[in-house]
Amino acid sequence: MLLTVDHVTRYFYDQPVRAVVQSHRLTPSLFDGQRTVNWKVHVSDGQLGGGFRDGAGDWVQGWTVLGPVSEITVHVTGVIETVDCAGLLRGHREVVPPECYLQCTAATEMDGALAALTEGMAGRTDLLSVAHDLSARVSDAIAYKPGATKAHTTAAEALALGEGVCQDHAQALIALARHLGLPSRYVSGYLLADGDGVAHEAAHAWAEVSLPGLGWVGFDPANRCCPDARYIRLGSGLDAADAAPIKGTARGPGQESLNVSVSVSETEVGTGQSQVQQQ
Repeated sequence: MLLTVDHVTRYFYDQPVRAVVQSHRLTPSLFDGQRTVNWKVHVSDGQLGGGFRDGAGDWVQGWTVLGPVSEITVHVTGVIETVDCAGLLRGHREVVPPECYLQCTAATEMDGALAALTEGMAGRTDLLSVAHDLSARVSDAIAYKPGATKAHTTAAEALALGEGVCQDHAQALIALARHLGLPSRYVSGYLLADGDGVAHEAAHAWAEVSLPGLGWVGFDPANRCCPDARYIRLGSGLDAADAAPIKGTARGPGQESLNVSVSVSETEVGTGQSQVQQQ
């Protein structure tokens, strides 16, 4: 499948700021399930900084925008060729041991209600089945409702509310898996459409669980499935904040707001040569 991405993030400041420094995880992952045909990241008035591949295998790219500046646009465009790997992250090179993803964060901290979702799971030996069951329990417990939660909503808070978005589903599954001793992490990326064929208006997120003999396996409780050819993987982290595609700091008193639009569509364009541009 060939997927075309057009992702625009606009930052607004109510007072001009002196400078903005950003760190991006906006470059598609390198693994058997996807191949970059072309990819371009443009930051308005931005200066390209240093970049590196971190221990989790993600490309991290620095940017600086010198002020005074009141608005910044980060525009991502590209075409990715994908194949269905049944959720398996095959061919992905990383050096961080899975056990590092057992550590809890504020967003994935357990409480009694979350622990109750793991009832009957301890001691089961078919861990792939356990992971599928955990994902299903999260899907049943947290109804998908755009706008129901905020960026800093925790897994426990989303469960108590009974509503949330893909971020909440992913963090809840991560909390449950870690509670049972299964390394788990948050993944950011894009999705062509949800299970009902409805296009998304924002970037997507899911969870990966490390399973013996299989390695990292993706689970998307928001859509009750494992990632397939409709998914584009960007990067990972301990939780949503850690895996954020864009992190930044503004120097100055201006208060920041932002607007995000994402379009993912299937294309018939020829594959051509792989090319990645940071501009």
